[in-house]
Amino acid sequence: MPLHDEPFVPDDVEWRSVSDGLATGRRLIAGAVCLLVAAVVVLLAIWLDQAWIYGLLAVPAIGFVWAAWLFGRQVRATGYAEREDDLLVRRGVMFRSIVVVPYGRMQFVDVHAGPLARLLGYSSVQLHTASPGSDAYIDGLVPDEASRLRDRLAQRGEARLAGL
Repeated sequence: MPLHDEPFVPDDVEWRSVSDGLATGRRLIAGAVCLLVAAVVVLLAIWLDQAWIYGLLAVPAIGFVWAAWLFGRQVRATGYAEREDDLLVRRGVMFRSIVVVPYGRMQFVDVHAGPLARLLGYSSVQLHTASPGSDAYIDGLVPDEASRLRDRLAQRGEARLAGL
């Protein structure tokens, strides 16, 4: 392991991954945007009566292929780990981050899912702390895991607050 990866690989941590449905949802949104751009290119080519403009259809096609690949990597790089005193959340491929949230600092935990997320079978958990800059979120959890994590984090947060 390269030396520069050490801050992102804590000892004795069992990382849990998130659902691949998150990548699918992001790919569907990217596909819709790329289709919209392609439609604009076609309409522009028809309106201006210039055949060369159809060549610009390569831009949204390449953009979609790149986004689909990138979203898969991003989702595989996202994970979380529960330790005895805190929760770790990691994300990022090129720009990595790891957030450590002590259970005693948690004020409340939200679980939410939009229509696309519900359709694809995933939810998001957001942890709120006393400092707005230290809030953490985990996208792409299957609903059962999101409920389990919500209850467990709330229980651990209450136990740590009671011990203060």
